[in-house]
Amino acid sequence: MAKINVKDTEITIISVEEKDYISLTDMANAKESESRAADIIKNWLRGRYTLEFIGTWEQINNPGFKVVEFDHLKSQAGLPSFVLSVSEWVEKTHAIGIIVKKGKYGGTFAHKDIAFEFGSAISVPFKLYLINEFQRLKDAEQKQLGWTAKRELTKLNYHIHTDAIKRNLKPYELSAVQTSIIYANEADVLNVALFGMTAKQWRDTNPGLKGNIRDYATINELICLSNMENMNALFINEKMPQKARLIKLNQIAIQQMTILQEVESRKLLK
Repeated sequence: MAKINVKDTEITIISVEEKDYISLTDMANAKESESRAADIIKNWLRGRYTLEFIGTWEQINNPGFKVVEFDHLKSQAGLPSFVLSVSEWVEKTHAIGIIVKKGKYGGTFAHKDIAFEFGSAISVPFKLYLINEFQRLKDAEQKQLGWTAKRELTKLNYHIHTDAIKRNLKPYELSAVQTSIIYANEADVLNVALFGMTAKQWRDTNPGLKGNIRDYATINELICLSNMENMNALFINEKMPQKARLIKLNQIAIQQMTILQEVESRKLLK
């Protein structure tokens, strides 16, 4: 569940089978009081153009949609006596574009395509603000997804890195505690090369933060770190001394971060 704010109205967004559904109830509250929200949705639904729109959406996206029932309802749309609730629409046509959820956080929700169309029933400016805020939410989610993907890639590459340490640096007679010290020491080779400090130095500098130095890295730093883990594993396999690896990795970090920042700057200028 997510929320966006549209012209001082909080709008709820939920995921239904990995699709975004927006609360029509919350949207209707922007026009009238909460007690009138159901009436606004019902009045919108009984219009001929509305039925034409949502019926066409169902035919494109819903293989189980009952077209015959839809045609019957459409023939009555616009008549003074015609009334249609969301529950009746779903029950008669097996529609999936609009749903009703019960409970504390319930209400009427619609697929974003239909919700945007419903926005016109509130006002044209409201519809445009809704689309803008929804897109802002999606952009933020994509950025977070990208950061998470890079963080996971770094974790996977770390297994390659530690495997190289295990096969080339760890003497057979070492205890588990001594082994962990070697792993931590090698992790700090990357930390110093990229961030300029060890994990302990970062913790001492940031006592109020949870996690570790890599949890606060930028996407560019995570990309660079992922590449450095692979390079360090290669250097270890080639028996390169740690001091030489640290110097080489630092040179690689400077070069790659410079390139990544230049690419990002060019994107911002476009």
